Amino acid sequence: MKQLIVLLTLCFAAVTCQASTSANNATQKGYTETQYPIVLVHGLFGFNSLAGFDYFYGIPQELSKSGAKVYVAQISATNSSELRGEQLLLQVEEVLAVTGAEKVNLIGHSHGGPTARYVASVAPQYVASVTSIGGVNKGSTVADIMRGTIPEGSLPEGIAVKLAGGLTTLIGLLSGGSDLPQDPLASLEALTTAGSLAFNQKYPEGIPTSDCGDGDWVADNGVYYYSWTGTSNYTNILDPIDPAMFILGFAFDEPNDGLVGQCSSHLGKVIRDDYKMNHLDEINGLLGIHHLFETDPKTLYRQHANRLQLQGL
Repeated sequence: MKQLIVLLTLCFAAVTCQASTSANNATQKGYTETQYPIVLVHGLFGFNSLAGFDYFYGIPQELSKSGAKVYVAQISATNSSELRGEQLLLQVEEVLAVTGAEKVNLIGHSHGGPTARYVASVAPQYVASVTSIGGVNKGSTVADIMRGTIPEGSLPEGIAVKLAGGLTTLIGLLSGGSDLPQDPLASLEALTTAGSLAFNQKYPEGIPTSDCGDGDWVADNGVYYYSWTGTSNYTNILDPIDPAMFILGFAFDEPNDGLVGQCSSHLGKVIRDDYKMNHLDEINGLLGIHHLFETDPKTLYRQHANRLQLQGL
């Protein structure tokens, strides 16, 4: 009889322990489960999904599978930071309406950095954090050279605008954003040093006051600011984009990712500014080809989502 009682007691304890463990697992947050939804913001000539391929290649899925609510903005591939920002603001409001969330975490790549910063500056009540990845926060030497070597109003400029317009039209048709206004010259002007500095005077939150330091981690508007970037141009012999990034890198007099200088990418709390990544590696493009001895880009996004989670964002 005593043996039966002991056996029943052990069984009951095992069932209770299992139920308790299941309950704890059910309430435990996923690794990337942030308090507020994540909105990814593409850069120049960007898209949300183009003919079945994501701009942030595989990243939304990687974040979603461990708890994050992820949305990918679709804004003009080419236009000013302010106009793109207004488009993004409307989509942020839609995300808030659909999810019932109070705020969002904005993660912008390249021109997506200033675009996200605009929204946080004009509507901080909707934004918990802004993260700039390879962001053009103090201008790009490549944009400066293009504006300096192609005279305004010249025939070469007209041809360049036509080519860029054709590309953005194709992007729009393939990505479902063909009704969005495009203006290649406005985007190029926004990405120059002069254009970026003028933008920063209006929307200064998170911008470092020193040449290559950190900005405010938490700005006066209550928004958290983060950034990271790569500083390698040629990262994988199998990537056909690398030669172009390598050549463009010679335009800079500082470490760069092929399109943006190391110091220009700084915003708020700089997580790291020397990953072995070029400008496209930062979004896991081209089809996930990246440096063999560097952290997988998808892992960086997962780590950052967890960082936001731990910060209560």
